[in-house]
Amino acid sequence: MSFEIVGSIDHAETIATGSGILVLRHLRKQYGAGRWRKRKGSATIRLPNGTFRKVELHWYEAHGIGMRDIKIKRYID
Repeated sequence: MSFEIVGSIDHAETIATGSGILVLRHLRKQYGAGRWRKRKGSATIRLPNGTFRKVELHWYEAHGIGMRDIKIKRYID
């Protein structure tokens, strides 16, 4: 991850579950079986150069496994 999440993630919502996730096979192979969900939300991050930006994040998560493959989808500010 080339950024650090500062604070909490706001407006988190589920955008896909189960077989609706295109990379479900990869997630199960890499991190293990679980009830995987693809989620999105907005947060403030700190980039490697020290600047703060408000962004929309997408990630995958499963109970007991946690958040994985967090990526910046777009800059909001």
